[in-house]
Amino acid sequence: MIMYVAATIAVIVAIVIALARAILGPSLYDRVLAGNAVGTKTILLLGLMGFLTGRPEFLDIALLYALMNFIATIAILKFFGYRTMSPQMRDISSRLRNGHNDGGADG
Repeated sequence: MIMYVAATIAVIVAIVIALARAILGPSLYDRVLAGNAVGTKTILLLGLMGFLTGRPEFLDIALLYALMNFIATIAILKFFGYRTMSPQMRDISSRLRNGHNDGGADG
């Protein structure tokens, strides 16, 4: 039991270090990586808490949080990479601004 408490304390310390990296990170990608690390450590913490309390429901919550963490990280990186969630929309809007059309019914 002492080892699980020590593991929980170690995960909390790792979360604090990752939060410091998220605040002090020199670039956007360092901050996103630190945010992903905080999410991963939170998943570990949920698993440990579920084991310590004897409640397997925490593992279901941890799996759901892992999926949300992954999707959010990909979405944030895509948004900051393209400045929009859809790169095709950016191409279409730039073509419309430049007067090009795709040869549709009215052109």
